Amino acid sequence: MSIKTVLFDLDGTLLPMDQDIFVKAYFGGLSKRLAPLGYDPQGLVSAIWQGTAAMVKNNGEKNNEAVFWDSFASVFGEKVYGDLPYFDSYYAEDFDSVKNVCGFDPMAKIAVDKIKAAGLRVALATNPIFPSVATEKRMAWAGFEPKDFELFTTYENSKFCKPNLDYYRDILNVLGEKAENCLMVGNDVREDMIAEKLGMKVFLITKCLINKDGEDINKYPHGDFSDLIKFIGI
Repeated sequence: MSIKTVLFDLDGTLLPMDQDIFVKAYFGGLSKRLAPLGYDPQGLVSAIWQGTAAMVKNNGEKNNEAVFWDSFASVFGEKVYGDLPYFDSYYAEDFDSVKNVCGFDPMAKIAVDKIKAAGLRVALATNPIFPSVATEKRMAWAGFEPKDFELFTTYENSKFCKPNLDYYRDILNVLGEKAENCLMVGNDVREDMIAEKLGMKVFLITKCLINKDGEDINKYPHGDFSDLIKFIGI
């Protein structure tokens, strides 16, 4: 199989989780941290979802970080820019508590290490709706360090989001790689398997499967990390 580069999703793939439970814990902690600053929890959560939707629709003129905060400030006003240190302190001091609602799969690190040992390139293609600090934290929960990946996408270094194919095109451009040489590994049928449309090979991790459109997953190679290793042939 002519695979030179393997792209991995993070949430629900390398890091097992129930997305709804994760979001509830994440928003709960952030709301608690910011409530003393005048951000009512319901309004905060609504504004975050609005900002997330804006990033998903990003046309590439600005990076996702700018798009998110533009949207967020449209709800709460310019004061949000002065409050950024408080958001940063949440990620630095409180975000690790969300690890408690996530799982851990030792086979994820074993698989990545084996793939790298076989001479393949590895990148972390996690939907770039989080800042780098939050992405690095979640990476650590799954047993990884930034140095384990040639690239990891965050809202600072990305202009598009999944399932926009331009998100994957940007990764290919940064890596200097061709789509046909890549394998995208993820748990979300809509957001990860769409990479196949660019000519990438795909593999669906089914432990925390997200299949909002009810697609027949048998059309995709799928299974756990042991199955992935067999699929790659290493």
